[in-house]
Amino acid sequence: MLSTRPTTRPVSRSAYRPAWWLPDRHTATLWGRLGRREPSLLTDLPVSLERWDTPDGDFLEVARLAAPTPEAPRLLLLHGLEGGTHSHYARALFREAQRRGWGADLLLFRSCGSELNRLPRSYHSGETGDPLFVLERITTEYPGAPVGMVGVSLGGNVLCKLFGEQGERLPAAVVGGVAVSVPYDLARASRHIGRGFGAVYERAFLKSLVPKALAKVARHPELLPMARVRYARTLWEFDDLFTAPVHGFRDAADYYAKASSLPRLRGVRRPLLLLNAVDDPFIPAVVLDEVRQSVNGNRAVEVEFPERGGHVGFTSGRWPWRAFYYAEWRAVEFLAGRLAGATDGADGGIAP
Repeated sequence: MLSTRPTTRPVSRSAYRPAWWLPDRHTATLWGRLGRREPSLLTDLPVSLERWDTPDGDFLEVARLAAPTPEAPRLLLLHGLEGGTHSHYARALFREAQRRGWGADLLLFRSCGSELNRLPRSYHSGETGDPLFVLERITTEYPGAPVGMVGVSLGGNVLCKLFGEQGERLPAAVVGGVAVSVPYDLARASRHIGRGFGAVYERAFLKSLVPKALAKVARHPELLPMARVRYARTLWEFDDLFTAPVHGFRDAADYYAKASSLPRLRGVRRPLLLLNAVDDPFIPAVVLDEVRQSVNGNRAVEVEFPERGGHVGFTSGRWPWRAFYYAEWRAVEFLAGRLAGATDGADGGIAP
């Protein structure tokens, strides 16, 4: 089995060169799931899983990496659609946080942890209440610790929407955020993902989303009309039959319009890095042009849209066994730069 663990010496931002051995958007996307090797979050790292009761009578699970001191920086991660402790980017970010002497917290969205949540509702691309609840609890628990946030894919949309909605009202401890491979415009992303080979990704998501939804229906009789979700063959159909009605939206189009982060970017007032690849198979490239226009003149937002990288890929390195995973390095490097001396680990991060 190939070892793809990077070495550790300083590297500059210009080090990102798309791996020649991942020649297109799909190999760049699939490598993270099929070829990348990272330590297990719950067995190879000193990570604990906590359950927190929520104000609405439900619960959230949070995977937590302890820091050496209460004042050490903390990283709060929001995962992607059907992500969790198994996600390669979560394992890599926790590993990097540990190396730097940071603490880390992974919010497992409702029903993405060890069991279904109690209430009929689940999670969706525009839900910012739970991340804000977790963020406020962390800043209360560690009042002297600066916090950096990272959102990936769906979690990146949530992060952008949260930053845009809250503006300067974000807790003062938040030094900045990084959003990776964000869909931004959910309607166009939903239509785009199922095209051609992209149907493979769509089917993979539905393979876990539909059974979860049916388990919700079985547990909550009031959701019985939503049992038609078993026939969903696209993400749009799933969101139309389940996500939208269970979360109070009229239909999928209404959900997408209200949950998309693109209209919220103008409200961002805390440092935010947007990292997307132009060849991301989950989103039309034209959306990234609109993102650039939306944040033009907003000094809080930094845009980095390389031509290649796939979805949550950004793999570099001369050979597969000497791979360099740029997105995780760049995210932590960006946040370290905003800690203003709060950490002694800002040495440039992992490198090829």
